[in-house]
Amino acid sequence: MTTFMGDPGPRGRFGDFGGRFVPESLVPACDELEIAFREAWLDPGFHQEFEGILHSYGGRPTPVTEASRLSEQLGVRVLLKREDLAHTGSHKINNVIGQALLARRMGKMRLVAETGAGQHGVATATAAALFGMDCVVYMGEVDVARQELNVFRMRLLGAEVRPVHSGSRTLKDAVNEALRDWVATVEHSHYCIGSVMGPHPYPWMVREFQRIVGDEAREQCREVLNGSDPDYVVACVGGGSNAAGTFAGFVDTQAQLIGVEAAGGAAITSGVPGVVHGMLSYILQDEFGQITEAQSISAGLDYPGIGPEHAYLAASGRAQYGTANDEEVLKAFQLLSRTEGIIPALEPSHALAYLVREVGVSIPLGSTVLVTLSGRGDKDIPTVIGLLK
Repeated sequence: MTTFMGDPGPRGRFGDFGGRFVPESLVPACDELEIAFREAWLDPGFHQEFEGILHSYGGRPTPVTEASRLSEQLGVRVLLKREDLAHTGSHKINNVIGQALLARRMGKMRLVAETGAGQHGVATATAAALFGMDCVVYMGEVDVARQELNVFRMRLLGAEVRPVHSGSRTLKDAVNEALRDWVATVEHSHYCIGSVMGPHPYPWMVREFQRIVGDEAREQCREVLNGSDPDYVVACVGGGSNAAGTFAGFVDTQAQLIGVEAAGGAAITSGVPGVVHGMLSYILQDEFGQITEAQSISAGLDYPGIGPEHAYLAASGRAQYGTANDEEVLKAFQLLSRTEGIIPALEPSHALAYLVREVGVSIPLGSTVLVTLSGRGDKDIPTVIGLLK
């Protein structure tokens, strides 16, 4: 029997995917990080501090909410894992608190981060303020314009936000600049990657920090469902951290795992294996091997690749991956707002859009479905206002 979502070993491989493809100058930093993480993750004191901060400061555990009116309308029982209620408004705080504690343990008091939708940037700036660290966040110029509120929040928290003017001026390019910064400042800086992507040990480490989402959700669902698991577990996927964290809690159950990519950035659906940002995974590229740009209504899913563990879960068949387009997402955003009084971020609206479309098709009527609501929609109101005019 294949074991999923365990330790990928020193090579950082998930089947054929993952690994570490970095400049020679970064190999020692990756080795140092892996050693520090392995030691910390075996240390009960580290877990106690990590989980304690997430409880007293981060708002954990987040609840599972029964979406009764939406369920009645769709004909399936919908449960929502409410990461939108975590401090800073998304699941991102889980990973960032873990990495900030790890950076402090390594004696590195400067955090470098990339951000697309701004939620990871806000979470990193928040952790830096909490622990008295310096913080620099790279953000594509396009995303700076469409996520003005989060840019203000990061600066208010004391972070320096550096707009990126190269390439598509979105998340991919922000990652490039953050990596360049890390290469130049590695002795005193920690690169706080926001998703299950990048060179080993990041995909594994970030998944483990986000595993708390799935572990909580599994126990909460069993309380609601009288000891049973949901039939389907659905989460949006860009790099894929909220999905990886959720799936980790259900991968050893009978639940069907479904990741939903943006139709304009569907690396698993439309990509091919290749190397980007230090990892081997599915990426969008042309016949000459050049990375093609992703397009999405949501800044957080505007990425031309996907975390390598998701590539493995897809290739092995343990998880399925679908897409949702911008029009479907906008409708789902409004639907949840009007049926449940919950305004979702555009990213998890992809998971909701997939559910709405697939009920009665690939998801049978009467099924029980858990959807990870990875973030709240405040940040996306200006974008939606413009699209609904």
